[in-house]
Amino acid sequence: MSLPLLWTIVFFGCLIIELSSGDFYFVCFALGAIASLVLSFFDVSLLTQIFVWAIASVICLVFVRPSLIKRLHNKKERKSNADALIGRSGTVIDTIPANGHGYVQIDGDQWRSISADNTEIPKGTNVTVVDRESIVLTVK
Repeated sequence: MSLPLLWTIVFFGCLIIELSSGDFYFVCFALGAIASLVLSFFDVSLLTQIFVWAIASVICLVFVRPSLIKRLHNKKERKSNADALIGRSGTVIDTIPANGHGYVQIDGDQWRSISADNTEIPKGTNVTVVDRESIVLTVK
């Protein structure tokens, strides 16, 4: 087996493993394999290529991986489900009486709602969701 083929197999093998993990460890080993692949085209010994692969992989783990994680695995808290409705706008489809419940439509979904300041909000009014308690939205 030729050395360029070996490093190409290592490269693609690392990328395939990376696809299943998503931790960016194996990307670094794949980049190290590229460095060794380039060396394999020149008359460099296998031991030297392995050494370059190891050093390039470690350098990538130390310097490249943290940058990839920072950019691609954003640490911002992502709201989901009903929490994602906070801050969204909707339209009152059933009048919300003072100290009572009505309904608001947001993106085609109807949500039971109450007024944030306990005042009546008439049908057709555009409102903004400010909070939620279980499945009841608080709007203003």
